Amino acid sequence: MSELTRSVYFGVALSILAYWLGDRIQKKTGLVICNSLLLAALMIVAVLKLFGISYEDYNEGGSLITLFLGPATACLAVTIYSKIRLLKKYWLPVAAGCLVGTGVSMGSILVMCRLFGLDRELTMSLLPKSVTTPIATAVAAGHGGIVPIAVAAVIFTGILGNLAAPFLIRLFRVKDPVAVGLGIGACSHAVGTARALEIGETEGAMSGLAMGLCGLLTTAAALLIS
Repeated sequence: MSELTRSVYFGVALSILAYWLGDRIQKKTGLVICNSLLLAALMIVAVLKLFGISYEDYNEGGSLITLFLGPATACLAVTIYSKIRLLKKYWLPVAAGCLVGTGVSMGSILVMCRLFGLDRELTMSLLPKSVTTPIATAVAAGHGGIVPIAVAAVIFTGILGNLAAPFLIRLFRVKDPVAVGLGIGACSHAVGTARALEIGETEGAMSGLAMGLCGLLTTAAALLIS
């Protein structure tokens, strides 16, 4: 068993199987709370705990999947390019929305960390919670944060945005697809963008654009804060 779990293929196989099962459960139940990524994470944790497998052994293969996060994120540029005319028309609202979204996200973290008395290390770990994982890990690692905590915060934020986005859109009666996409992408990065793509092509393109711009703004702002 130990030789099997130390194999690079174990982490890859477990991740793919868990996500496949989570996706099947989500489609079968149709429940919002049965998010495929959330279910996959819970199943992986359960397997590791049940069989006493260390995270380091699992991550031998799991890290290979993480390696593809960057290229997968870059592929969103294709969707954004398909909406280039819309982007040129609304470039000012897009820029303003991303700037405000980044400011609110980072500002709220700074205020809450100060209120709860968290030290600089934890603050820098939580600060990039609303940007995609490759950017968040670079920001956290480069400014004295704890990378695993940063990754956990990013995943939690993404899943929460993925689950809550449709409800919040209806609650606040947001009709403009550009506004919908920008809001989702600015708050919940790639996981939210996956939901935006399900809502509509324009929403997905604007969400992908917001995710990239907010990532750049967060990286620049972290330099000033640190």
